[in-house]
Amino acid sequence: MSLAPYAEDVTKSLGRLNPQPESPSRTAFARDRDRIIHSTAFRRLKGKTQVFVANEGDYFRTRLTHSLEVAQIARSLAHSMKLNEDLAETIALSHDLGHPPFGHAGEDELHKCMEPWGGFDHNVQTFRVITKLETRYPGFDGLNLTWETLEGIIKHNGPVGHHMAEPSWKAIVDFNEQWDLRPDTFASMEAQVAAISDDIAYNNHDVDDGLRADLFTIADLLEVPLIGPALRSVQKDWPNIDNRMLRLEGVRRMIGTMIEDVEGETARRLAADGIQTAEDARLAKRQMVAFSKGVFDDLTRLRAFLYERMYKHYKLNRTRSHARRTLSEMFFLFMNEPDTLPTEWFQVVCAKDSETARARVICDYIAGMTDAFAIEEHRRLFSFIG
Repeated sequence: MSLAPYAEDVTKSLGRLNPQPESPSRTAFARDRDRIIHSTAFRRLKGKTQVFVANEGDYFRTRLTHSLEVAQIARSLAHSMKLNEDLAETIALSHDLGHPPFGHAGEDELHKCMEPWGGFDHNVQTFRVITKLETRYPGFDGLNLTWETLEGIIKHNGPVGHHMAEPSWKAIVDFNEQWDLRPDTFASMEAQVAAISDDIAYNNHDVDDGLRADLFTIADLLEVPLIGPALRSVQKDWPNIDNRMLRLEGVRRMIGTMIEDVEGETARRLAADGIQTAEDARLAKRQMVAFSKGVFDDLTRLRAFLYERMYKHYKLNRTRSHARRTLSEMFFLFMNEPDTLPTEWFQVVCAKDSETARARVICDYIAGMTDAFAIEEHRRLFSFIG
């Protein structure tokens, strides 16, 4: 398939920070994808929560299943828009690698713990994972990904220049001094596809998981934008359909509606703004891959429903409360008694010459944990067994 003129051409890639011979069987972006999939951080996503704690049920989504769903949507969108599918998929698979255990509650608590030492941001942690913390190759730390993948991972939600003065973004500032990621521009069209695919996936699948968990009912959703019309259309086509199949088909149709809207709105923006090259997309005054205003407004109302009926539900509040205590208690124990860390992490902490550096190592250890490992590590540390 010939690519659109504004797609990323892998033959014109800016390459890798540490030059390596090209693969004879894969493009550079496909090679990036494979390095992500084989990373330790990617495997750990199977045990990290999306909304529910990962051991609450076999059917609820984890960060791994979410990342795979985002990648599937991103690859489909990239194909329909004649963009580079490998790059879009790679960025989609990478976007959650820096998430700590227990979802956003875990991120919020780690940021609170780390405030005196630079804070915590899961996007920055993702970048640290792929450029520093993954040690799988003898010649360099990190995965040595291409410039286009690195740019897309850190800028998929838009320009990040305004973040560069924030203490939690120091790792990005330091790397940018080595290799300019152009923080004040948009990322590639492929990165923008990955970002909007994340929005499509998590909103649809939070609806699905919320119904599975009985946090709300199909009747509650019938007047909610996007999902309500999808459910009613299914009921019209299949009057005797059972609730399980109604849920599945309704979510499927909502995904289709959102994808079609993105395709249409993106085409309109490309034409209106005269986007002809990948550089045009980076220098544009707005995101090119986007929802129409109507769907964006509907999505805002859907998110408000989910916030009230799902994210604020007492069952999830209890989970978040437990998660915050678990991470906070471990963090400050390790700060005050670093010899309680596993030997390899204790040795790394001892080699650091500042409290800030030691705190960051401890944060890295906790951020890499799965939900189940964090719960068990906390039990070993705080439940005395004679």
